[in-house]
Amino acid sequence: CGLGELQINPWGAGANGIRLTMESALTARDRVGVQDFVLLENFTSEAAFIENLRKRFKENLIYTYIGSVLVSVNPYKELEIYSKQNMERYRGVSFYEVSPHLYAIADNSYRSLRTERKDQCILISGESGAGKTEATKKILQYYAVTCPASQQVETVKDRLLQSNPVLEAFGNAKTLRNDNSSRFGKYMDVQFDYRGAPVGGHILNYLLEKSRVVHQNHGERNFHIFYQLLEGGEEDLLRRLGLEKNPQQYHYLVKGHCARVSSINDKNDWKIVRRALSVISFKDNEVEDLLSIVASVLHLGNVQFAADEQGNAQVTTENQIKYLARLLAVEGSVLRDALIHKKIIAKGEELISPLNLEQAAYARDALAKAIYGRTFSWLVNKVNKSLAYEFPGWRSTTVLGLLDIYGFEVFQHNSFEQFCINYCNEKLQQLFIELTLKSEQEEYEAEGIAWEPVQYFNNKIICDLVEEKFKGIISILDEECLRPGDATDTTFLEKLEETVKNHPHFLTHKLADQKTRKSLGREEFRLLHYAGEVTYSVAGFLDKNNDLLFRNLKETMCNSENPIINQCFDRTELTDKKRPETAATQFKNSLSKLMEILMSKEPSYIRCIKPNDAKQADRFDEVLIRHQVKYLGLMENLRVRRAGFAYRRKYEVFLQRYKSLCPETWPTWDGRPHDGVAVLVKHLGYKQEEYKMGRTKIFIRFPKTLFATEDALEVRKQSLATKMQATWRGFYRRKKFLHMKHSAIAIQSWWRGTLGRRKAAKRKWAVETIRRFIKGFIYRNHPRCPENEYFLDYIRFSFLMNLKRNLPKNVLDKSWPTPPPSLSEASQLLRQLCMQNMVWTYCKRISPEWKQQLEQKVIASEIFKGKKDNYPQSVPRLFINTRLGNEEINAKVLQALDNEAIKYAVPVVKYDRKGYKARARQLLLTQNAAIIIEESKIKQRIDYGNLTGISVSSLSDNLFVLHVHCEDNKQKGDVVLQSDHVIETLTKTAMQAGKVNNVNINQGSIKFTVGQGKEGIIDFISGSELLIAKAKNGHLTVVAPRLNSR
Repeated sequence: CGLGELQINPWGAGANGIRLTMESALTARDRVGVQDFVLLENFTSEAAFIENLRKRFKENLIYTYIGSVLVSVNPYKELEIYSKQNMERYRGVSFYEVSPHLYAIADNSYRSLRTERKDQCILISGESGAGKTEATKKILQYYAVTCPASQQVETVKDRLLQSNPVLEAFGNAKTLRNDNSSRFGKYMDVQFDYRGAPVGGHILNYLLEKSRVVHQNHGERNFHIFYQLLEGGEEDLLRRLGLEKNPQQYHYLVKGHCARVSSINDKNDWKIVRRALSVISFKDNEVEDLLSIVASVLHLGNVQFAADEQGNAQVTTENQIKYLARLLAVEGSVLRDALIHKKIIAKGEELISPLNLEQAAYARDALAKAIYGRTFSWLVNKVNKSLAYEFPGWRSTTVLGLLDIYGFEVFQHNSFEQFCINYCNEKLQQLFIELTLKSEQEEYEAEGIAWEPVQYFNNKIICDLVEEKFKGIISILDEECLRPGDATDTTFLEKLEETVKNHPHFLTHKLADQKTRKSLGREEFRLLHYAGEVTYSVAGFLDKNNDLLFRNLKETMCNSENPIINQCFDRTELTDKKRPETAATQFKNSLSKLMEILMSKEPSYIRCIKPNDAKQADRFDEVLIRHQVKYLGLMENLRVRRAGFAYRRKYEVFLQRYKSLCPETWPTWDGRPHDGVAVLVKHLGYKQEEYKMGRTKIFIRFPKTLFATEDALEVRKQSLATKMQATWRGFYRRKKFLHMKHSAIAIQSWWRGTLGRRKAAKRKWAVETIRRFIKGFIYRNHPRCPENEYFLDYIRFSFLMNLKRNLPKNVLDKSWPTPPPSLSEASQLLRQLCMQNMVWTYCKRISPEWKQQLEQKVIASEIFKGKKDNYPQSVPRLFINTRLGNEEINAKVLQALDNEAIKYAVPVVKYDRKGYKARARQLLLTQNAAIIIEESKIKQRIDYGNLTGISVSSLSDNLFVLHVHCEDNKQKGDVVLQSDHVIETLTKTAMQAGKVNNVNINQGSIKFTVGQGKEGIIDFISGSELLIAKAKNGHLTVVAPRLNSR
């Protein structure tokens, strides 16, 4: 079965890397087992079967075949084997050419459906938690990706895929064995058109576990939708439904004691469900009506009763009745009465009977189950309408069915639900064995191979025990439910003991021997199923089978104005006098129809196995798996498959694979494939009992024969590979050498030609260039003409390129390349533009502070440059904003100045007008005046309007005179001052007073006004060092050294 093919296994053991495995190699078989159980040497050994399963599970190879049946082990972790790339790998490939996979089954069924135009079905079975639902999803995803697409087809694909989360929300729940356990059986038909595109679908549901609505075992939850609504529903929605976010508030949600589960994200699942509802054509009002019903079930669970004096039940939770009346759109008073009374019609008369507490609780729970169960059926019908396909008569469709149904269940406590589920599995096992044997027999007959009858356990005896008319368990259960009198679960058990006591597969406490009685309760019976013994408790069998809803509750629901409830409860039920079928009979009939559907289709099988109960990855519980192998009937299936020949292949395929093992068939065989295979097996030494030759296939009886052939092929491959490599290398190298030789000659020839052409073109260009250049030089002084335009352009280009390389670096750089005569004017304009640009760039980078500094320096330059000896020493020194801080000026002075801001302050020496005595003073410049300060006194204030000029010598001394207008008596006369920062002080004073043009630089002497009508003179003399003193002639003499020559 595809042995020996090179397999790329992208989920290698313990890693996601790519590793190559040759499953046919002996070492690989020892490590990863065989990929088809049919090839097990010891096929009757259950231990060998499980060991092969364990080896593959350890290597993350979760899929194994039994012939065409796929065995899948749930890995409980994500494997990188479901990508689109993997889907394409299995698309359109022969079943046995690739390693076992879910996609191989899906693709094989799809291709059979396309080529044979015969309906197909895939039966997926296994216990809860084995991965049936996930397998169904993966198959649907495979068809969604690989089938032909169109706008309509894409819509159908989306609806098929989105129907899953909706049905899971309403039909799945957390159980002890599985966080997302399907609590109903599902059969989905996918319709394909003539092109093979999915165009529609239809879903049948079986036996929803309605009892879960009102009761859950410890560690289990109610259906997902309740928790999703509470956790994810918007505040406004919950307020309309009268719900709170806390599940602990609702009696129907707390019985399992695990309302919240870490592994389930109800909030996120709610978003998925809401989105899915819109995809499958639910309108907003329909969603609102549906959620109202879900909420009503929760409110119904919170309805409480108390007994009155007569022991009759009375409703104590009026608030819940109000919510229910609004959500179900019924009369509140009518609903309340219906919950605590029972209406009986006897001989045409209506009798109203009050209910006790136990009966009222039963009625409430029965109503909750009925509402939820019927709503679920309505939901399935609604999904079916969205999937329905109206096809023209001339365009026939084919159908591929997917059956995802509960596996065999054996719990500590088994009740009516487990009885129905296991009965279903008995029927499926019966169908499975019949169809497997039938397909084997048909293949043998088609190939002309004698069919040898196979001994197997025919479980028809168990199916008859359950379903036989009048004598079967279901008939007895129905009879007990329908008979008048006081029928109970115990009387049902007694009737069973009386009717089927001699059946070899039935046992009760009363019928058992002394030893067996210890393991059987008095209210239990045991059935010996094909998968083993199961003990059932009869408690609740009659109630669950009757599934009765009191007439007045039905009437109330029939009067509901909720559109969904109105459709779920048909008024014909009230007038139909025929007793409705019991739950078991309904299930038996629907199962019978399912068997007819499956029998009409070509089946494929997927058997799902759960490796452990803890849902842990990489954990292989051998005891649990042995139990599942048994009740899935896998050993029985293997035995049937191996009863004849373990391996069969078409002659063409067999010959193509193994022809290298025989010299006569290698490398090609020109005759018929049948004759080629006959020559090949003769050369290999096959014994007569080891194989049979059919019409189109060879049949090999023993796996060891195939493995010996496969191992011989492995050895042969090595020598073939070596020979092929040597031949190929020689051929490849010679071919490469000849190609390179030819290429070298061609390149050499081309290159020589190219070089010659380039050289000639270059010479021609050089001659023309030189000729034009010389002619241009001769006509260089003429006006522009064709003879000199090249030369002139070259000269201009050379100048401009030289200019580009040698532009001035800054505004102080005065260098500029010498232009040719023809570009003198352009050069001058370019130089101006360049300078403007550099100045503009420089100015753009100047900060406001630096700009102020430069303005002051410019003024100082205008005043003093070339006129005063010590000006050059001031140029590199920055002017300071002020030479005195506020802390150095007396506070009284500052107070006297009030709000007048000081622009500049500097310490100065003042010389008296008469004795020329030097006195330390401070000169303050404000907005309007220059002020001379002596400690805390203002000695003199000179308004800028009264300042007539400023005089300073041309020598390097620091004296200057402020000339003051003396017409008014307030001014004392001109002021003689000395400052260590004379250039800075005078520049700031001149700028502040606006007297830049009134600064006089004198040579020799300065006259100044002493008082009213009197003058003083300051004589300036060059000397070796600075000296200031009063001369004998009464003048102030200043000796100052000459620092530079002007």
